[in-house]
Amino acid sequence: MQNASDGNYINDVALAIQEHVESAGFSIVRDLVGHGIGSELHEDPPIPNYYHSGYSAKFKEGMTVAIEPMVNYGTYKVKVLKDKWTYVTADGKPSAHFEHSVLITKGQPEILTSVN
Repeated sequence: MQNASDGNYINDVALAIQEHVESAGFSIVRDLVGHGIGSELHEDPPIPNYYHSGYSAKFKEGMTVAIEPMVNYGTYKVKVLKDKWTYVTADGKPSAHFEHSVLITKGQPEILTSVN
């Protein structure tokens, strides 16, 4: 999470997430991403959880973002159920979804959802 600071590339965090997840033998969903948080729940910029070549967005001091990887036991592919809201893995294997809200600062980011 330390890469999520002012001036750093969002892709640096995305790559760190992807490498951590895949090194443990799991996959990371590519159809869903984290996002900025502001007056609306889902705002720009998108925060991918995997390296996305050509994506050059940077974190800026004062941003609040949701970093929320979805980690799958099998394939990274997902499908949406008929309710058009529920996502499941394409292969039916287990998945976990985790989210932190993070305030971007010039130094260490502040994790707003941490439990002390």
